[in-house]
Amino acid sequence: MAHIKNDSLPFAFFEGKIVPIAKAQINIQTNALQYGTGVFGGVRGYYNKNGKFISLFRLDDHMTRFLNSLKVLGESIEYSKKELIDITIKLLKRNAPTTDTYVRPFAYAGSLSLTPNLERDNPFYFAQYMIPLGDYLPTDRGVTTCVSSWRRISDNAIPSRAKITGGYINSALAKKEANSNGFDEAIFLNEAGHVAEGSAMNIFIVRDGVLITPSKTEDILEGITRRSILRLAQDLGISVEERVIDRSELYVADEAFFCGTGAQVAWITSIDRRKVGSGKRGKIAGAIQDLFFRVVRGEEEKYASWCTKINI
Repeated sequence: MAHIKNDSLPFAFFEGKIVPIAKAQINIQTNALQYGTGVFGGVRGYYNKNGKFISLFRLDDHMTRFLNSLKVLGESIEYSKKELIDITIKLLKRNAPTTDTYVRPFAYAGSLSLTPNLERDNPFYFAQYMIPLGDYLPTDRGVTTCVSSWRRISDNAIPSRAKITGGYINSALAKKEANSNGFDEAIFLNEAGHVAEGSAMNIFIVRDGVLITPSKTEDILEGITRRSILRLAQDLGISVEERVIDRSELYVADEAFFCGTGAQVAWITSIDRRKVGSGKRGKIAGAIQDLFFRVVRGEEEKYASWCTKINI
């Protein structure tokens, strides 16, 4: 896996104000730390050296999903979507990064109660921090993958369309298994045995010129990057299908790639030690990847509404 910078930018939003990151601390007894009772989001900001601005990709959509994750838990925070967007922009300007940046909004059950409850006496609080971030998965050399022995969490267990903190132990187990066996990344099947997604990213395959991805009802996260790629593919004249994908289809795919805020667009070179296509970046994956990176960096006027440009 590509090296990830983990050093946070100097300021965070915590307890209603911007503070030095070292002061954004919680008590060890905090309910969210003990039980995973929280939700999070992730927004990428792409730095433009020439224009000296950060392009935040689909900020509005990310904050909508963030608040929807709280709705799934039956919880809320004191901030509206507009206020969350304003906080993000203010914090970004305060940190003034000169590199590609990852934004992490976080809402958590803040009581010190010793029970995994979502009751009125366990209110949710909002915090946010930022880190410099390049590639989470390699986007240039291809990704080696395996089908995980762990199954994807189902909607009636821990709703996978919500980014619930405790649910990501599922991702951690699959990622650990893949890495321990010499692979870059894992592919989940759901309880029905159908392809769901990667450990923390959506998946696409290509067969006979058709771009295919699991439907929203296959226990996947409703990815914002996934939605963007469906639109980009249609604009490129590529046929698209959202449907059930069987495990064996992975082995006969002409191309495959992951996508997500962290993963961006990362093509897959092998699955369970079976080469995908030629083992190189495919024509369709390449066209989508190239267009995607132009879009997120604010270089395609057609998709300008997807990018919030902040001068640094």
